[in-house]
Amino acid sequence: MSLIEAIILGLVQGLTEFIPVSSSGHLVLVQSLFGFGIEENITFKIFLHLGTLLAVLIFFYRQIWDLIVSLFVWRKDAIDESHAKNRMIIVYMIIATFATGVLYLIFGKYFKAAYEMPRLVAGMLLITGVILYLSDMKKDTETPQSNIGVVKSTIIGIAQGIAIIPGISRSGSTIAASVLCGMKRKDAAQFSFLLSIPAILGANLVSIKEFQQIESAMWGNYIAGFIVSFVSGYFVIAFLIRLIQSGSLRYFSYYLWAAGLITLGYLSFF
Repeated sequence: MSLIEAIILGLVQGLTEFIPVSSSGHLVLVQSLFGFGIEENITFKIFLHLGTLLAVLIFFYRQIWDLIVSLFVWRKDAIDESHAKNRMIIVYMIIATFATGVLYLIFGKYFKAAYEMPRLVAGMLLITGVILYLSDMKKDTETPQSNIGVVKSTIIGIAQGIAIIPGISRSGSTIAASVLCGMKRKDAAQFSFLLSIPAILGANLVSIKEFQQIESAMWGNYIAGFIVSFVSGYFVIAFLIRLIQSGSLRYFSYYLWAAGLITLGYLSFF
């Protein structure tokens, strides 16, 4: 993998990680269509996710700090109400992350095989388009993320787990599941972004042995991809939050359907 390839893939990762079009799916298709090497696909993709993770941590640092503070503030007054809500958000994040982890442990090795199946990835893009379109049809509600409950947080966690399949958008599936479960759109976006933190950290902990095997000569390319994915990912977050609140995710459905069909057609003839 050359430096140019690393930068291009980092840009694809940053632009598509938060926009609900499946970053992993686009990385697979870009590598397949442009003939980039695939021998280190999964390790490099996970490394790129660290860049977008940093973007989430910086963009939501105040909300993350408030959640951490709420774990240590226990007092019976009006101020404690916000801390109690924050603690419930943490509880639901843990439940959703646990559901994701269970799904990954059971099906993870089967999902990883899809990284070498671009036709399947293209088909999953079509499915992601359907998911986004249906979520946009749901009217916005006033249920905050602190009130979603155990069952709905589990459903959101399962949706995130299914997104291990390249072509199924992690942000798209978790936002859509949150909206369809009755969470208001603004909170659905924030919950999805916050939920990506333990998911990405977990993926990197699982792959830590692979990171240790990266050749020293390749670290420059990896770091370049990391920086590009961070910068591009950061500027995409605010843009996406506005779209989610306005109920405009269906526009990504049109793109996904076109991308999936064009890719299937291309792969059928070449």
